[in-house]
Amino acid sequence: MKTSIATVSIAGSLREKITAISRAGFDGLEIFENDFVASKLSPSEFRKIASDHGLSIDLYQPFRDFEGVSESQLELNLERARYKFEIMHQLGVDTILACSNVATAVEDNKALFVDHLSQLADLAGKHSIKVAYEALAWGKYVSTYDRAWDLVRQVDHPNLGVCLDSFHILSRGSNLETISEIPGEKVFFLQLADAPLMSLDVLSWSRHHRLFPGEGGWDIADFVHRVLNTGYQGPLSLEIFNDVYRQGSPSVTARDGHRSLTYLQDEVRELRAAEQLPDLGLSRLPSKQSPEGFEFVEFAPGEGDEFEDMLKSLGFIRQGKHKRKNASLWVAGGARVVVNSAAVSRQPSLIGVGLDFHSQASVMDRMASLQYGLVPRDRLSDEADFGVVASPSGVHFNVSDAQVSDATWANEFGGSGKVDASGITGIDHVAIAVDPQDLDETTLFLRAALALDLQAELDLPSEYGLVRSRSANNETRTVRLALNVGPTSSAPKSGANHVAFSTNDIFATAAFVKKSRTNLLQVPENYYLDLRHRLGLDWDFIAQLQEYNILYDQDANGRFLHFYSVQLGKTFIEVVQRLGSYDGYGAYNSFIRLASQRAQDSQRALL
Repeated sequence: MKTSIATVSIAGSLREKITAISRAGFDGLEIFENDFVASKLSPSEFRKIASDHGLSIDLYQPFRDFEGVSESQLELNLERARYKFEIMHQLGVDTILACSNVATAVEDNKALFVDHLSQLADLAGKHSIKVAYEALAWGKYVSTYDRAWDLVRQVDHPNLGVCLDSFHILSRGSNLETISEIPGEKVFFLQLADAPLMSLDVLSWSRHHRLFPGEGGWDIADFVHRVLNTGYQGPLSLEIFNDVYRQGSPSVTARDGHRSLTYLQDEVRELRAAEQLPDLGLSRLPSKQSPEGFEFVEFAPGEGDEFEDMLKSLGFIRQGKHKRKNASLWVAGGARVVVNSAAVSRQPSLIGVGLDFHSQASVMDRMASLQYGLVPRDRLSDEADFGVVASPSGVHFNVSDAQVSDATWANEFGGSGKVDASGITGIDHVAIAVDPQDLDETTLFLRAALALDLQAELDLPSEYGLVRSRSANNETRTVRLALNVGPTSSAPKSGANHVAFSTNDIFATAAFVKKSRTNLLQVPENYYLDLRHRLGLDWDFIAQLQEYNILYDQDANGRFLHFYSVQLGKTFIEVVQRLGSYDGYGAYNSFIRLASQRAQDSQRALL
């Protein structure tokens, strides 16, 4: 199906936008008026450049504040429309977006709106132009798509239809059933945007926080499915207002936008297939698969031996060195850690996560179809064949095939068996620090490529402002990933990744770690006094928690106990125990962890 994007969605000059849109694989574009007016390109020059890049110009937008005005203003508006129509002929575009009036409408008068829109449609007809009328969510009198459709229906002119914009419709919580009442030939254009779920006025929400489909909290696939069921045959077009996108690389943003439409089309195709409807040429991706479990985590150790010493103190043993590479495998229970000494880094850092999938080949084909960067891997024919993809966060994800015998790759390190010295049983979750400009793209990666379910975003307090956190997991919760964005890039200790190992007896594990003289993150006494009175816990239990610097949380489903190592470079370790059906990460305790890390900033991980 044809894809398009509004030039306002990405940064750069108009020439840079055209190049980026073309390279990303779009078929066409919407020309945003400000971009054209600010350009030195003539209409004919712009038309030729777009054509030379294989792009059609699908929409001229926006035409603002037309209907419901005084007679004198109406004459001015019609004259403005004539000029726009002439420009459009030179550009080679036959559809204009007319937004509902937000400023100059004088009264809420349906008859007046119908009369004015009829005059605009008559003028458009004389110029062979189609007018797509859109209800802005903050329109002065017309703010919902069903009212816009009612006006278009009353005008009943072949050159007047509606533009359906997912943001303006979903942000108001409009009933989507009316979409089915609109004939497909009267849907002149479809604009798409996702968004985070926020309590914010719709104008600010729209101007600053739109996202590509799959990156926010709305069911855009269902919305598109409903529109296609009307018989709409135009392009799927992105119109995104986002401060981060407009400061980033045009090529990266355009590629991410096209990827989101590829993912969206596949989701819509599945909805149509379930109803035995034709696929309408929608893109098809290899079947999505959620990972079945963690295979390993991979670290660059940094300078010195501190990271390996910390692993020893947690009960890990060095199973062996790779037969050919400068890397070693450390194991504790079902947890495996690869220490890649060939990865040069001043400080310890998380560089890779290994995940098991039912079919490695299908997952890698899906990632390639989504234009994710596959990383060549140094391997001999008798060595394990991981698929490796570079995620937008910078962490590499290694894809292994769960149908192959368990951890055959571990044989390359020699040795075998499991160690239970400290009670660590496996990997509970991995938390990845993400730069603000990479958060949305990483969210789409987790959803589209890894088929994980995204949870609601949380704001976690710290000494330097709020940390934005969002988790993703598979259905069985054997894989949990968390994304964290610090308040500023300059805040001390921001940007740290961490791995949380699971245990069935956190007190036994904590006692082992304490005996090994690991310098755990110290928790202030005030926390335990508050915990006692906040949750009414027994004093003996509080004392036991305090002895080992263990943090505690509970909800209606269960309890959560966890402690942390002191941070080493760009990483730290957490040990957790889940009791009952607790499904969170101890979010209430985040401010304690962040403050304690700051207080112990100068301390080393081991005494």
